[in-house]
Amino acid sequence: MLKKIMLTGALAGMFVLPAQAQQQQLNVPLPEIELPFLNPIELQGSQSWSPASVQSDPLNRELLQRVTDINRLNFMAMEAQVDDDLLLAEDYITQAVEALQSLMNEHPEVQNNRRFNETFRSVMAEYHEFYGMSGPVISFEGDIFEIRDDFFSQDDWFDGSYFAMPPGFDEQNFDVPLIINTQVNNQIHFLTERRPEIMERWLERSTYYFPMMKRIFEEEGVPIELIHLSMIESGLVPVARSRARAVGLWQFMQATGAAYGLEVNWWIDERRDPEKSTRAAARHLRDLHRTWNGDWHMALAGYNISPRGLRRAINLSGGVRDFWTIYPHLPRETRGYVPGFIAAALVAMNHEDFGFETPVTTRVYEYDVVEIEGSVELRVLAQFAGISTQELRNLNPELLRFATPPGARPYPLKIPKGSRDTFLAEYRQMPESMRQTLVVHTVRRGETLGAIANRYGVTVRALYGANDNLTSLIHPGQEVIIPVPGGSNVAISPNTPSNAREARTLTASAGSASSQASAPAPAGTVRLSYTVRSGDTVGHIAEWYNTQAWRVRSWNNIGNTIRVGQRLNVYVPANQQEYFSQVTQMSRQQKNQMMAERRRSGIPQNQIAAASGQTITYTVRRNDNLHNIARAHGTTVNAIMQQNNLRNSVIRPGQTLQIPVAR
Repeated sequence: MLKKIMLTGALAGMFVLPAQAQQQQLNVPLPEIELPFLNPIELQGSQSWSPASVQSDPLNRELLQRVTDINRLNFMAMEAQVDDDLLLAEDYITQAVEALQSLMNEHPEVQNNRRFNETFRSVMAEYHEFYGMSGPVISFEGDIFEIRDDFFSQDDWFDGSYFAMPPGFDEQNFDVPLIINTQVNNQIHFLTERRPEIMERWLERSTYYFPMMKRIFEEEGVPIELIHLSMIESGLVPVARSRARAVGLWQFMQATGAAYGLEVNWWIDERRDPEKSTRAAARHLRDLHRTWNGDWHMALAGYNISPRGLRRAINLSGGVRDFWTIYPHLPRETRGYVPGFIAAALVAMNHEDFGFETPVTTRVYEYDVVEIEGSVELRVLAQFAGISTQELRNLNPELLRFATPPGARPYPLKIPKGSRDTFLAEYRQMPESMRQTLVVHTVRRGETLGAIANRYGVTVRALYGANDNLTSLIHPGQEVIIPVPGGSNVAISPNTPSNAREARTLTASAGSASSQASAPAPAGTVRLSYTVRSGDTVGHIAEWYNTQAWRVRSWNNIGNTIRVGQRLNVYVPANQQEYFSQVTQMSRQQKNQMMAERRRSGIPQNQIAAASGQTITYTVRRNDNLHNIARAHGTTVNAIMQQNNLRNSVIRPGQTLQIPVAR
């Protein structure tokens, strides 16, 4: 059975960041880090890199080198402990854990490899030993992970029986070919005969989320049948977390989610937002479809496996870009992924023919929105809405903490449809004492939770409520959130300890509403104004104006949270002012048509940063990747690849890159 370790607290302050990032993110807690703990039984079926495969396959050689580097870091951590140099040991342990995460992020299929699993076990054992961790680990969230390994390995056991589809069924009626073959039949058998209770739960949940998903997929111009992919990704559980740290209904990794405008910081994880993540998934699938020349089966495989893993299977198949041709050369999970989607879609759309009753639709995912000023406990807000705290969390699964985020801008809280007037009547009478000023306290050597609570005039119980997974074992450098009651003279007063600051500073640094001045206009551009409409995201607006989401945020001094009716400034090339001026008057359908015409007409998609013509030289360091380099320098992966004539995202320590600079 797979287990998950929640690495918080000490690890949150351990990561070694580039020098530039250290200056910008000093004392900012990182989001929870989730890694699997692999039991010995899992290693029996895992693969390994044979000497022959290492020699013949550059990808295997690179992966083996990275595993070797991780083992070396772990060994040096133990040597440092022998020498009583705990700071150096912590450094090496941090780098080893970070390297594990990076490898799983870039190559999820590596988790099937025996050498990687042994290395993972060794590094995590050392991490637990170093920090004195004990007790049970937390399991994955989401019932999909209980059956996923079985579900994606239905290759050999099928008894040969054939499932007849309903009369009149024609796979050509769908934009995504829902073909019937042995692999698909295996998955249908699993969902209808072996584990029908799983399919029943998915069908029940689909009545809640599918109306919203259908609307968004139609708006984004993506085949509606693809909404069934969410069944095999997350089992339609918005807070689902995988062993590879993918999160949400659509199981986005953090880097991919960020590319589609999903914000993750200490307070929120928009990968868990059903509506925002669904729109991001539709756009991602549309991009993959374009990448693989209109082949939906290849696009689906690309949603599950890294581009390099997919290209490797293509090369081993003689260069043929067809899923069913490259099928034998794919990892086990990807082999079962596309047939699994087809099976889930066929059964769901024809559930009565497969013996499932039609679920009773009692409610769908819809809500009203209210704006909450400052940080207010969810418990209090739930009372105003006349629902339980858990019901409020279910409507706002992106919220990670016990309260709404602090900050200069209000937070758009979702409440039950039709409850807005009642809620606002209660909220407007809320005493100021219920609105909390959150303070971030950095633990010093010798401090205890009791001493910290006493210093700020709060209870230890309040500290546990404000800090997820807090234990009595705290470490110097660890950050603790202090929920100071509104009106208290403690919050950032002259008597406040020097190692404390308002949480508002944390929120701005972590990527939400910034307290810094708006970024200046790029040279050679003119300013346009856009009024936000329902369903818009920062990522959408950036795409329509042919720029980057981070630029829109910096121009307007905002995070990823925007409100209907809000006016945003955007800057476009002066010689294209007339072309972009039409955007604000367009319907969503017209905007989608504009984007399709732009792609067909060949209007350059390069970002403003890539157009300035200026570059800086950067030398690649160990564990670097193009995404992190691009993010640190305010540009895009595509811009770096174009500037350096890179055919893929593979980079090596010591390599010199020219990084485009924004004007």
